[in-house]
This record gives sequence, C-alpha cells and structure tokens, in this order.
Amino acid sequence: MKLNFESYKDKVRACWIGKNIGGTLGGPYEGVRKKLDVTGFVTKKGEPLPNDDLDLQLVWLHAMEKEGPKHLTAEVLGDYWLSFITMYAGEYSIARRNMELGIMPPLSAETVNNDTLKHSNGAWIRTEIWATLFPAQPDMAARYAIEDAKVDHGNGEGTYAAMFVAALESAAFAVKDLRKLIEIGLAKIPADCRMARTVRLLLDCYDNGVPAMDARDAVLKENYDIGDGWFSAPSNVGYATLGLLYGEGDFKKSMLLAVNCGDDTDCTAGTVGAVLGIMYGTQGIPKDWEEYIGDKIVTCSINQATAFPFVYSCTNLTEKVTKLAPMVTYQMKAPFAKALEFVYTEDSEFSDSDIEYFALPYGESEESEEMAMSVQSLQRPNTITKTCGTVYAMVTVHSGPYATAGAEKRISIAFQNRLKAFGQQPHNIKVSLLLPEGWTANMEEFDVCVGQWWCITENTYNTEPVDVVLTAPEKLAAHSRILILVEEYGRYHVESIPVMLLNRPTEKLYIYEHRFTDYERK
Repeated sequence: MKLNFESYKDKVRACWIGKNIGGTLGGPYEGVRKKLDVTGFVTKKGEPLPNDDLDLQLVWLHAMEKEGPKHLTAEVLGDYWLSFITMYAGEYSIARRNMELGIMPPLSAETVNNDTLKHSNGAWIRTEIWATLFPAQPDMAARYAIEDAKVDHGNGEGTYAAMFVAALESAAFAVKDLRKLIEIGLAKIPADCRMARTVRLLLDCYDNGVPAMDARDAVLKENYDIGDGWFSAPSNVGYATLGLLYGEGDFKKSMLLAVNCGDDTDCTAGTVGAVLGIMYGTQGIPKDWEEYIGDKIVTCSINQATAFPFVYSCTNLTEKVTKLAPMVTYQMKAPFAKALEFVYTEDSEFSDSDIEYFALPYGESEESEEMAMSVQSLQRPNTITKTCGTVYAMVTVHSGPYATAGAEKRISIAFQNRLKAFGQQPHNIKVSLLLPEGWTANMEEFDVCVGQWWCITENTYNTEPVDVVLTAPEKLAAHSRILILVEEYGRYHVESIPVMLLNRPTEKLYIYEHRFTDYERK
C-alpha cells in the first residue's frame, strides 16, 4: 500500500480546516435539544470558536511526540490529561477526579461515571489525531482511539463510537466510497453494540427514502434510554453519519444537516467536516467557508502555562502531524501483514484487496501483542493493563474499585508473554501484594510461569487469572491503595500496579439534568 505524501498532507490540512469550520458553525447551538434551521455562520468572520474537540487532540499529539507509539497507553494519556487539560465537564470531570484519587484508567472511567456519561461524546470527537497519524491504517487508528477512550469512557458506547469514527476517518485517506467507509467502521465494533445498531438504523432509513429529519427522530428514539437520547455517542455519531449520507458529498449540505439535528452540534459538524476533508482534500472545502473561518486555532481547555507547545493554526498543526506520521508508522509497521509506505513522487496505490483488508474485523488484520492486549481490554471490564518488562499484566478489579468494611474483595491477575519483543522464552514472575494496615489476603505473594508460544502448544503465552481474595478491616479508610509488585526472576525490572479501593463511591459530582417536555424536544 502506497500513500502519496503530498496528497496525504493536503488531506490532513483539509481535515483540520473542516474540523474548525464545523466546530464554529455548530458551536453556538451546542446542547440545543430540538431541530434547528441553521443556514450559515453567526460568528464573526476570521474568528473560529475554541473547541475542546480540537484542544484534547493537541495534547495527544504532544504525548505522541514525547512518548512515541510503543509507549502511548491509556495510563500515559491519563498523566498528560492531568498535566495539560483544564476542561471540567461531564465525563471529563469525573475521570479527572478519579485519577486525582489514584484510580488508573480504565477504572477512572468506570467509577462513578453513570450510564449516561460512559456512553457520551467525549472520545469520538477527538479521533482525527489518530486517523491522521495512522492514515489508511484503520485498525491502528482504532487501537489508539481505545487507549484514548479508556481514560473517560471505559467499556461504554463512547469507546465503540471512538473506534468507529477513527477507523472510518483513517480509511478515508484511501477510500472515497462512503458506504465502504461505514462498512469499515462497523467492522471494528461489536455488531450488537448500540453504536452499530444506530448506524445500521440510519442506513435503513436512507435506503428506504425516509426523510432526513424523520431519520433523526428514529435515532433519538433508538437511544432514548441513554440520557433521554441526548449527548449520547450513538445518537450524535448517528447525526454526523446522517449528514454524510443525506448530504451525498456536498460539504455545506452535509454539515448543515448534521447541525440541524440539534444536540452536540459542534461535535457532529466538526466530524462531518473532518471526514469530508480527508475524503476530498482542500479542493472539496468551499472556498467562501474556508476564507470565513481562516487558518487560526483558538484553544479553551489547555493549560498553556505548563510549557505546552503552542499550536496556532491548521497549517502549523498539519506540519507537526505530517512530520510525525511517517516515523510512527515506520515504528509500528513491522507486525502488519500489509504495511503502509509513504511515497514522495508516485501516486497513491490501493488495490481492491487492500480495501477488503481494511474491512476485516478489529484485531484480525494485525498480529501484534499490542493488538491482542487491545482486544482483551475491551473484553475485560474494570481491568488495568500494564507493560511489566517482558510481560503484560492484566489486573481485574471485580465489581469496580469499591470495598466494604469487613467484607471480601476479589481481584484477578493474569499475564501475557511479550514474546515478539523479547523472543521465544518463558518467564517466571513473582507477584507481591503490599496491603494497607488492617487488610488481609488469601495470598500476599505467589509465582506465575508465563510460558512461550510453541508450535505443539496452544496459547501457553497467556496465563489463567489468579484470584486474590482480599478482606477489608472493620474500620475502613475512605481510600485504600493496594500495591501489586511484578518482578521477574533473573532480571532487574520491578513494576508496581496501584489499585485504589474506595470505601464508598467518590463524591458525586453535581450533574444538571433537565427533563424536557415532548414539545421542547421537537
């Protein structure tokens, strides 16, 4: 697979311009819970609105520049969040509060994050950074979208939405057929998840000639049980998809359709603009709208006082992304059956088999341990995954990070051999638990043999989970930190995995919830 660098760079710039246009067009109506009749901008010419959808991606770019793709995990992104992101809203505030209490991702997203916010919009709206850093690599874009979403959405629909959008946007660097792009996005998420059901509902509406705003109503009804259908990821990705389908490639029509669905309008319009920008490049963006917005990026939720590298324009952001992308793709391409190559003089080359390869289910197109861990993280709720030298550790905190005075609490610890990094050899691991005063465990120290893969065995490089039963003291502190030490015999590396247990749910953040009448919804 070959991607012409100049064409790629043009598409990246169009992605950020489209994102900026959509965020500014939809920004004034964010949260309006009714159908709209927007026909154009109401903001001042040359003044794009600040938007957290773009801000958080600047932080993730900074993290990728400093940490590199091999080390960029949810845990690392959580650290960057605490350092640079100042936005306190919805799932953002809950995740931040949990991390400040010492609760690691993805438990930071699973703790006191009610069923509304786990399924909300915070993750899919910031996926363009993964798509532009990994163009024409939808599984890679989806993998990093998972790590990103773990911080504030855990195993909720918000994470599936991020996977869908990231994969679609990444594939759009090679594919201009919208239906094929939607098929690729759907291939990366469970067929029975709410996100997939919503997209298929929209496809049925479009194919059967249902008017756009009636299709919008069908989406709202489908997701009514998630926060009354409002600010849910399935609904709002649905509105963005509606704009793309019913807009039929027309930039303005597509974006206005998304905005006029109401709800999280800056996010839906921004994603429509980014997708169309990637598909068609700068030539596909109306010049009058591009000139109206300009090139400037305005931020609102980044702590610039902490030596954060300033990104001041779409052009500047494009330069930073396109310089980094070939390097991160090169670092990650070894495991791929079909590796992407940036070319500087030839045209892009993608065959029909390449496109079909894009549409493989998530996890089937790459044979790396990182992908295997990514898949497992989706299948194990309340599970911390951490690289520990020659192995990966998976710590499952059953029923979440809560404890009751005098009661038992179960955690499970499993390992996977990093055989492609350290070769075909087994590892003998010592696990030790450091417990707070008054806590006891059925075992505070044990050994695990993490076997190697061999042609006459099956999956011996994964261990079965070891159950550890903890017992809390009768007088239980508000917060109790269990420290799990992982070390390998014959090596010097020792890793610690902190597990914070709460005597009760963390202080519930006040979330305003207004029950709208049927009249107000229309």
